[in-house]
Amino acid sequence: MKQFSNQSYNTAGLFTLAIRLVVGWTYFSAFWRRVALANKLNPEEAGYIGEKFNHFLPNALGIKPIIEYLVLNPDALWWAMVIFTIVEGIVGLLIMLGFFTRLMSIGVFFLAMGILLGSGWIGTTCLDEWQIGVLGIASGFTLFLSGSGHYSLDKLLMDKNYAFTGTKWFGFLGSGILPLKNLKPIVLFGSLAIFSLTLFTNQYFHGGVFGTLHNKSIKPKLELSQASFSNNTLEFQVYRVEGVDVYGSFLIGLELMDSHGKTILSLNGTDLSRFPAEQINNHYVAKIKPGVHSLIIPLGAKADISIPLNETGNNPNGRHVLKLTDISGLTWEINVN
Repeated sequence: MKQFSNQSYNTAGLFTLAIRLVVGWTYFSAFWRRVALANKLNPEEAGYIGEKFNHFLPNALGIKPIIEYLVLNPDALWWAMVIFTIVEGIVGLLIMLGFFTRLMSIGVFFLAMGILLGSGWIGTTCLDEWQIGVLGIASGFTLFLSGSGHYSLDKLLMDKNYAFTGTKWFGFLGSGILPLKNLKPIVLFGSLAIFSLTLFTNQYFHGGVFGTLHNKSIKPKLELSQASFSNNTLEFQVYRVEGVDVYGSFLIGLELMDSHGKTILSLNGTDLSRFPAEQINNHYVAKIKPGVHSLIIPLGAKADISIPLNETGNNPNGRHVLKLTDISGLTWEINVN
């Protein structure tokens, strides 16, 4: 009976070889891109992975406080990105090699869970990050059940008849017989739980099960708050919470109007491209900054902006309205007190 069980698990592990190789490469390639092909772990260079991580913040599910803590603390963020990259490299490589497959499949499961909860809402075409997350979770669960069969280091160790490969702990962490009784309810419960998570996150992030579909990665959206006058200076906070993650919102207009609709301050794209950096207090690693033709606001960036009003000859009092204009034509307004 034991021989039959071993053969069954070896066959199951063989059948999941393609999943092992592809899933392993998706994680190992992240390590490879950041370390060998490009230096994406340098905070001073374009493409820093920490800034990409910052893009997840506005609509992350459940782990937003963790993300915000890290992007508020650049040193901790750098260490987290380094550790995350190393873990992805180890998990991806060892899954491909089939070495301690079940332990590595747990790594796949939690890496995919992090991707899903953090960035499942991002994706301009095919809900990219959500698909990566849910498929990674399902693959991790499947690989834990199957382990590795032929064409794996686990199988090589078992064929060598090392004593530890016959132990229960190796069954849980490596491959071979999974030492659990009555697997049917475990498989059913786990599969239904993952399917339920899939439906829930599809609906939560994208409205993909019922109601109105929505995609927060199509149009930029700015949230304006804390708009006030202080010492003849206009102060406000801007936070970009939606839109494409690979490029910023390009702000080409800023207007301040009084209660009669009269414009008392107007900045165009050229003005904003020369906006003084010292008047921008960025909160996170994704930074609002002047660009060639506009003020650039990356996804997830939040900053306090201050604009002296001395040049307007206006002593602001009463109700005012601040209006920001994106290059796409979208506008956002807030009352200024």
